[in-house]
Amino acid sequence: MDNYGAYAVPAVMLCIVLFGFLRRVPVFDAFVAGAKEGLQSSISILPTLVGLIMAVSMLSASGALDLLSSFLAPAANALGLPPQVMPLALIKPISGSGSTAVLTQIYKDCGPDSFAGRVASVMSGSTETTFYAVAVYFGAVGIKKTRHTIPAALVGDVTACILSAFTVRLFFR
Repeated sequence: MDNYGAYAVPAVMLCIVLFGFLRRVPVFDAFVAGAKEGLQSSISILPTLVGLIMAVSMLSASGALDLLSSFLAPAANALGLPPQVMPLALIKPISGSGSTAVLTQIYKDCGPDSFAGRVASVMSGSTETTFYAVAVYFGAVGIKKTRHTIPAALVGDVTACILSAFTVRLFFR
C-alpha cells in the first residue's frame, strides 16, 4: 500500500503557490518578507531563551531541584501524588526538554506502567511549559507585563498535576 500521506505537505505548498499566482500575489517576495520577519522575531526572543536555558541548567546542576522535590514530598503524598513525579511537576513549567529528561528518568527508575510512570505520563501531557511559552509568545509581540497570565497558567499546571494522579487512579485501579 502506498503512503499518500507523504504527499500532503508538498501538495499544500503547491496549492498555496498556485493560489498566490491566481491572486497575482508576488509569491517569492511575500515568502522572503515573511522569512525576514520570522528571523527578526527569533533574534528578539533569543536573550529570553538563553536566560531560561541557563536557569534550568543551574537548577538541575546545583541539586536545588532534588532538594525542593524532597521538601515537597510530604505535600505530594497528601495530594495522592507519587513523590517520584515532583521533579517533573517542578521542571515542566520551565523547560520542555528538561521535563522530557525527567520523564525518561522516571520511566527508567519506576517503569512506564508503574503508578508513578503513568502519573508522569498524564502530567507531562496535560501541563504546559508556562514560562517558555510566555517568554516566546509575549516576547515575540513585545509584551513586557504579563499581568495575570503566569499565575493563571501556573494554577492550571498545579490543577493538572493533582488531577493526573486522580485520573490514573480512576482509569487504572
